[in-house]
Amino acid sequence: MLNSSDKRAAIVLSGCGVFDGSEIHEAVVTLLNLQKRKAKVSFFAPDTKQAGTINHLSATPAEDGRNVLVESARIARGNISPLSEFKAEDCDMIIFVGGFGAAKNLCTFAFDGAACSVNPDVERSIKGMLSAGKKLGFMCIAPVIAARVISNGVKLTIGSDSATAKAIEDMGARHVPCGVSSFVKDEKFNVYSTPAYMLASDTAELDAGISAMIAEMMR
Repeated sequence: MLNSSDKRAAIVLSGCGVFDGSEIHEAVVTLLNLQKRKAKVSFFAPDTKQAGTINHLSATPAEDGRNVLVESARIARGNISPLSEFKAEDCDMIIFVGGFGAAKNLCTFAFDGAACSVNPDVERSIKGMLSAGKKLGFMCIAPVIAARVISNGVKLTIGSDSATAKAIEDMGARHVPCGVSSFVKDEKFNVYSTPAYMLASDTAELDAGISAMIAEMMR
């Protein structure tokens, strides 16, 4: 069995900023919890155009087009690779951070709901990890991606939002209500999920659920 210091974790980002990319607090809390447990962390993001850009001060659409990988590099401090280069054999777990970018750039759930499509590199990375029997983590809105790709009754949580829970079930997954400080584990598929900012009101609540999920994934 690998020691914690031998574990290799991949974090998948979808841009930079809650309204059009990755939720920054979730990304940082995830990174912190992995590094506190001595995991070796690598960042990945699709090299593709963002679905749109939002002015985070006014919460209004902006005209400038942005690239998901380039924007994600802001969070990763430049140390990031295109998701097309991800290989399941190079890591022990993969974690998808939330934020609207997960529903806009990693898949089209924000626009198409349960009929959404998933970015090909995202789908390939998930299926690669499933085939290898390795661990997958999803937080906030990102579990909708797992519902679309995995389906087959995989147990997931986004907390308690009824509309999103119904969409998850419409995609063939099983939604399990969950509190902000906990997580849901599907032992069959080795999939973990936690509500994060679908329920959290601050970073302390955010950390409680993410920390609990990562601690279990690191076992």
